[in-house]
Amino acid sequence: MSIYKKLHELKKEIGKVSKTSTNPFFKSKYFDINELLANVEPLVDKNNLVLLQPILDGFVITKIIDIESGEDVQSAIQLPNIQDPQKLGSAITYYRRYTLQSLLGLQAEDDDGNVASKQVNKPIATPKRLTPEQVAVISKADDANKLQIVLKNYTLQPDEKSAIEKRIKELKKWKRL
Repeated sequence: MSIYKKLHELKKEIGKVSKTSTNPFFKSKYFDINELLANVEPLVDKNNLVLLQPILDGFVITKIIDIESGEDVQSAIQLPNIQDPQKLGSAITYYRRYTLQSLLGLQAEDDDGNVASKQVNKPIATPKRLTPEQVAVISKADDANKLQIVLKNYTLQPDEKSAIEKRIKELKKWKRL
């Protein structure tokens, strides 16, 4: 039996995987690598396959090898350049989990399905507008930095924007004199 046939059988037995660990910072669920391996490795072994996850030349590699034929399939991702050992360890764990998930095409149970199906209608931010009177006063201001903030944070008509940009240029020119 080819490695692909064995992987097909393996995938049928795995089914969907539950996200049982919780990330306290993002309040989201994820696959814990140890729990994922505890579920997958017995099935890998049952199908005469072996799972390896070496780190080679800056890459996390997930490799499944057919013990009988020597055929293999693999998934790899390059590690980021991280100097902090704890952050690097977290990246390795994360990449091990996701290269395995990708290699096997694992599906997660939609444990947040109810939350995801509720449409949250966030109000659409309406652009901040200035009255013509406010624009007239602002375009005569003596602080170029504040005028730039107005340009950045308010929606202006082209002629209003042009008047403020002109005033900024004048102020910068006067500052250099």
